[in-house]
Amino acid sequence: MNCMMLHGLGQTASSWDKTAAGMQDGFTVICPEMSDWLRGKAPCYESLYRGMEQACERLEGPIYLCGLSLGGMLALQYGTEHPEKVKALALIGVQYATPRGLMRLQNMAFRLMPRSVFQQMGWEKSDLIALCRSMISLDFSENLDKIRCPTLILCGDGDKANRPAALRLSERIEKAKLDWIPQAGHEVNRDHPAALSRKLQAFFSQANRL
Repeated sequence: MNCMMLHGLGQTASSWDKTAAGMQDGFTVICPEMSDWLRGKAPCYESLYRGMEQACERLEGPIYLCGLSLGGMLALQYGTEHPEKVKALALIGVQYATPRGLMRLQNMAFRLMPRSVFQQMGWEKSDLIALCRSMISLDFSENLDKIRCPTLILCGDGDKANRPAALRLSERIEKAKLDWIPQAGHEVNRDHPAALSRKLQAFFSQANRL
């Protein structure tokens, strides 16, 4: 069973290492380096999504898809466009419509950061700023009813910025379950990977039996 984990903006594939290590036998965990999907392409959300879409299509059978923040938005969109391909969906700290004010503040912060910080994450500074700019108008609210698979909505109990969106997602996706990760902020895979592993393992195992 293939389980793909998509990291957040400002993270790398290694951000999933401890979470993936806690997953038991039966799941093949795939943690792609999302910046690789933009090699030679325009640095925008559409290019990133198409790269993710192609990576998913190369995997056999229905997949178990998990994403945090930006990775969660990619997973959410894929779930609406390819419901037949997704066995179960886990969305962590995810917004289904870009909060424009927060995105503009993040872009301003990125402009002040040295280039070396972005290179450590596998990005060029200009590419990441362009990617953020391309996400300003994202809004999947009209397509949430297209998600047919069991869906787990997760959020760190300290992630105040994303708690309202988690609640709304759990209400608008038909087969959604809402849960919280205690003592965790937005980056749950870094703050509390052991608890995250346990919840993902239990949810995906249950979905596999359906």
